[in-house]
Amino acid sequence: MRRALIVGGGISGLSAAYELAKAGIPSTIVERRPRLGGVIQTDHAEGCVLEAGPDSFLAAKPWALELIRELGLGGDIIGSNDHLRVTYVVKGGKLTPLPDGLMLMIPTRIWPMVATRLLSWPTKIRMGREWLRRPPKEPLPDRSVAEFIREHYGQETVDYLAEPLLAGVYGGDPNRLSAASVLTRIVELEAKYGSLTRGVLAQRKRAAQAARSMPLFQTLKGGLGQLTAALERAAADHLEVIHGDAGPLELVPGGYKLPVNGEWIETRNVVLACQAHEAGGLAAGIAPELAQLLNGVEYSSSMVVTLGYGKRELGHPLNGFGFLVPKRERRRLVACTWVGTKFSFRVPEQLALLRCFLGGADDSALALSDEEILAALGEELRDLMGVTARPAFHRISRWPRSMAQYTVGHAARIARIEELVQQMPGLHLAGNAYHGIGIPDCVRMGRQAARQI
Repeated sequence: MRRALIVGGGISGLSAAYELAKAGIPSTIVERRPRLGGVIQTDHAEGCVLEAGPDSFLAAKPWALELIRELGLGGDIIGSNDHLRVTYVVKGGKLTPLPDGLMLMIPTRIWPMVATRLLSWPTKIRMGREWLRRPPKEPLPDRSVAEFIREHYGQETVDYLAEPLLAGVYGGDPNRLSAASVLTRIVELEAKYGSLTRGVLAQRKRAAQAARSMPLFQTLKGGLGQLTAALERAAADHLEVIHGDAGPLELVPGGYKLPVNGEWIETRNVVLACQAHEAGGLAAGIAPELAQLLNGVEYSSSMVVTLGYGKRELGHPLNGFGFLVPKRERRRLVACTWVGTKFSFRVPEQLALLRCFLGGADDSALALSDEEILAALGEELRDLMGVTARPAFHRISRWPRSMAQYTVGHAARIARIEELVQQMPGLHLAGNAYHGIGIPDCVRMGRQAARQI
């Protein structure tokens, strides 16, 4: 009987395997794809670093950075060029810069909000009056992000700030996403101060000091594939990898067994580091309520299309990190990152690299052919940026049902899931469906599961 079996070879599963290997405990990863790394996948073309999935992680969360340094990659850490950070939002078919002083969608400076063309005067006045809100007298129920922001700043703020900002992160619908789970810190400010603006300003000094000490985003010079490759190497002496599909779990004395590629594998511990709906299928025969709750975690799909151009042929200044497209203005494109401005070492001086995002709550784009996708993006980039040149090279990556959605009631759902897991010794969960969707959170949960073992 194996000591530990990990279903899923993404960053969560690899982090668990690495932590077990550090303790001298052998483990087996079962991964249905022909490679490890999950949505983290780095490619190279024409001297450019191309990320098929995430390109970075939030610097404020320490767990990925700690792991990278443990693996000896500290010298390859780079930060985003925040002195060049300007983000645009499409309004009326034009790129309009987000006003300075925004913390997510919360204004902290008067003049930039007065001057911005992104919001109307009624919304600006409402933002000013929000300062007068008092703390609620009793705890409020979980609300959708749209309802929460609308209560404070109005519908236009939902449409042109909250929705596009969160679509790039969660790929979801603000009318369904949970404010308590997605905007946890901001909801806490509401409980303490009433006014979100007043709450953010009360903490601005500390936030400003933190912002000066580190960039907003961090990554690795050669791409995040460096991280997953280093994890594989570090765990190799204690790791077996089986590529194939795992079947439903069954109970055996002292542990579990599951079929993999037609053969049964027995293990004392199993880490389900796969998507929640896949974990639900694996647990259906031994824990029906748990399986039902796991299957209830919603997912959206995403697509990353990277387009490489000669900088002279592009014909548009890349003076910022890129732009977001609100749902009210959206055709196919959700967001576009100007890679060379955001990160150094990613693009040679003579080239320009655009990372385009599609999918989200509307995942119909994933069914289109590569030719249809490139044609649609060509039209949108022409209209928004004046780009008429054909890309010199491109990469298209589709990620069906890859982005967990923290819908209203998420916290209660996860609390019950964890209560049920506690009743099943040797069963562990890790991944982006539970307590954070980013790389740092997945690293933390993977290592935590291993430490429990």
